[in-house]
Amino acid sequence: MMRPTRGKTPRRPAPKKPSNNQKDPVGVYCRVRPLGAEDNECCIEVISNTTIQLHAPEGLRANRNGEFKETQYSFKRVFGIKTSQMELFEDVAKPLVDDLIHSKNGLLFTYGVTGSGKTFTMTGSPGQGGLLPRSLDMIFNSIGPYQAKRFVFKTDDKNGMDVQTQVDALLERQKRENQPAVVPKTPSRQRVDPEFADMITPAEACRVDEVDEDSSYSVFVSYIEIYNNYIYDLLEEVPFDPIKPKPPQSKILREDQNHNMYVSGCTEVEVKSTEEAFEVFWRGQKKRRIANTQLNRESSRSHSVFIIKLAQAPLDADGDNILQVIHDKNQVSVSQLCLVDLAGSERTSRTRAEGNRLREAGNINQSLMTLRTCIEVLRENQMCGTNKMVPYRDSKVTHLFKNYFDGEGKVRMVVCVNPKADDYEETMLVMRFAELTQEVEVDRPADRPVCGFAAGRRHKNQAFKDELSRRLEERGGPVDAESTQSVMHQLLQNLPPLPPSEITDPHDDITLPRLIEVLEKRHKVRQMMTQEYNKTAIMLKSMLQDLDNSLASKENFIHDQRGKLGDKDKTIQTQKTEMDRLEKKCKMLEYKIDILQKTTNVYEEDKRSLQQELESREQRLQREQSEKRRMEQRMQSMVQDTKLKWEKECERRVCAKQLEMQNKLWVKDEKLKQLKAIVTESKTQSDQRPAPEKPQRLAPEKPQRPSREKDRPPAKRSASPSPVPTAPPVRAVHRRSHSAGGERWVDHKPPSNVELDTVMQPALGPNAIKVSAPSEKALAKCDKYMLTHQDVASDGEIQTKLIKGEVFRTRGGGQAVQFTDVETLRQEHPIGPSRKRRSSEGNAAQADDRVEGDWTDVETRCSMAVEMRAGSNLGPGYQHHGYQKRRKP
Repeated sequence: MMRPTRGKTPRRPAPKKPSNNQKDPVGVYCRVRPLGAEDNECCIEVISNTTIQLHAPEGLRANRNGEFKETQYSFKRVFGIKTSQMELFEDVAKPLVDDLIHSKNGLLFTYGVTGSGKTFTMTGSPGQGGLLPRSLDMIFNSIGPYQAKRFVFKTDDKNGMDVQTQVDALLERQKRENQPAVVPKTPSRQRVDPEFADMITPAEACRVDEVDEDSSYSVFVSYIEIYNNYIYDLLEEVPFDPIKPKPPQSKILREDQNHNMYVSGCTEVEVKSTEEAFEVFWRGQKKRRIANTQLNRESSRSHSVFIIKLAQAPLDADGDNILQVIHDKNQVSVSQLCLVDLAGSERTSRTRAEGNRLREAGNINQSLMTLRTCIEVLRENQMCGTNKMVPYRDSKVTHLFKNYFDGEGKVRMVVCVNPKADDYEETMLVMRFAELTQEVEVDRPADRPVCGFAAGRRHKNQAFKDELSRRLEERGGPVDAESTQSVMHQLLQNLPPLPPSEITDPHDDITLPRLIEVLEKRHKVRQMMTQEYNKTAIMLKSMLQDLDNSLASKENFIHDQRGKLGDKDKTIQTQKTEMDRLEKKCKMLEYKIDILQKTTNVYEEDKRSLQQELESREQRLQREQSEKRRMEQRMQSMVQDTKLKWEKECERRVCAKQLEMQNKLWVKDEKLKQLKAIVTESKTQSDQRPAPEKPQRLAPEKPQRPSREKDRPPAKRSASPSPVPTAPPVRAVHRRSHSAGGERWVDHKPPSNVELDTVMQPALGPNAIKVSAPSEKALAKCDKYMLTHQDVASDGEIQTKLIKGEVFRTRGGGQAVQFTDVETLRQEHPIGPSRKRRSSEGNAAQADDRVEGDWTDVETRCSMAVEMRAGSNLGPGYQHHGYQKRRKP
């Protein structure tokens, strides 16, 4: 017994330099379905057998001018509404079936929006078979006489094929017949489903002309669907458990040793006729997921893939059995044809899908978008010479068929379109994708290796068997020489033996008489045998005559019976015809009942889903109402709290505004008093001058508030020193309450400031922190802030501003400064020369005597006075408002 041989799918040809004669473009065909009875407006027009034209329907303007924009698209072939299924098969699928029999792979898929006729194009209906049943019929019509017996070819789990001997195949058949069916058995040929009973008429049957007669073939089919980007086996038989039913298990994609993708663990059924393949297809079709939508009553919710795998191996030199290949396994090849019915793209705004239907539509659109992306990247790589990675793995559809786009077979696409106006925008997108696909080129597949045996082996073997059978029939059966010799030996033994006939003496008288006597006895025996033979012959002749007479009478009887039998046959034929008609009608009714049951199940499922959704919405409505009541109560409480808060805020703002206006009025009064004091003091100085006295260095101090301050509410504000109009004119002590308080200050003096040894100096206390740059740590430790800023005027004087503020903490955990007061000091620059000429410059001796007079001069005192400018601009980014700002609540 020889080992089983494993076949392989055709190997990919060795990489060669790309050339135009080694690539073929993707064949894209367009089919237009007839317009429905309820649709009145058509947006598609067939111009020629290769071109169609789209024009926008009424109410949809395609350009800015408001005119209709017409667009033309070209295809390899356009099939109008009058095209039959046979014409479509002849141009699209027949070349792929021819390549399948010649060991080449093929991929055919239908593409279009939902309700455009994709399933009808692929499957068809009774009387109008689609591409799938016609492809199966052509395959079996071509390889029917050359098929191998069952289980001679056996699939393995790695996308390969094993070849078994006749003995192993016989044992496998007996084993499968005896054991319970785990893998679905091949259905019988007598029970044909009414869905496919009358799909193909005998007149439409076709076959491949050039079939290798010296090979043996076997067909395996499998049926899968891709639902929500998961692969399910539609032919898998799962034991039914009424208590706890098991959901179908998804399959995974794997890569074999030749880098071809396949579905691991998928059921592959060996079929021997078209009817068997139809039955397998229909069994999987009943499990396919469909649903009722707004656009299609039976909308496909998954991508279905029907795989036809053809295994073939050459015959041996005698042309009788399959060649048992051990060393050269490439002689056994496996080719496959994939027929794909893609689910239609749809817009949820039109289908009004919800729940599971919405999720299904999203996955369908996502997989179709991935297919479009792969086509675009392939086109860009071929046209622009780039090497971008094609995202095959983003979807199970593209990942399963990536080998076809890499050169493992021909690829053809049938674009199905619906001419109604409602599908115009979706049809435009489909046309653009089809036009893009035509520009992608696919490498030609490699040819099958040629077997080294002489051609015509099967025919010669059959001719030898026919001739041997004919000769045996002519002889009446097999001829045996040994049996003939034994009969002759028995006849010779019945005759008397001959005596010795040698004569040695001329006077011998005994030998001759003895010989004559023996011969006479032989002659008598012969005569007796002849008479007995004649009697037997006469008796046999009479018996034959009797047999002839009886045979003639029996022939007459048989003739009469045949006449009666003919009448009976006619009656039986009519009854059989009636039974077939009734059986077909019964099956059609069963099929309709099945469809109605399926539709009922769909409606019941929709009803349950709608009830669940209604209950969930009622619960949600109750929750929303209770939440609404809680929100109303909360909002009422918040409105009351906000109302009280804003009433308090308005009162506070009114008080603050009143205080601000009072402060402004007080500042104006203070300025007027200071001006009046300066004028009065200047007059007093002209009349009398006190004895010169060196002024003492005093800390700044605030003056006493006027009498008007008693009637005013207390508020924080800065005071400026005002000269007291008393005699003698000695500068009063100026006290600053902000500097002399118990708070801790930050003394910020930039390094560029000039040290001025003036009498008027702020007293910040011993705990003040001196910094030359802003410091967050210093601000965190203090309550008050003072910035010393100096400017040089055009006349050479130095203007010093003491900008004061309060430090407070922010919500973010940091510190901020709010400026509340500014004190300005003007002094002549001690280093640079002064532009004013004084009388004291002429005499150095007089300068020492008039030191105190300089302090009592009006001009000097005015330039050294400290001013308070509340509400004035303090510089870039600073502004003083006379009161502390409040944060918003």
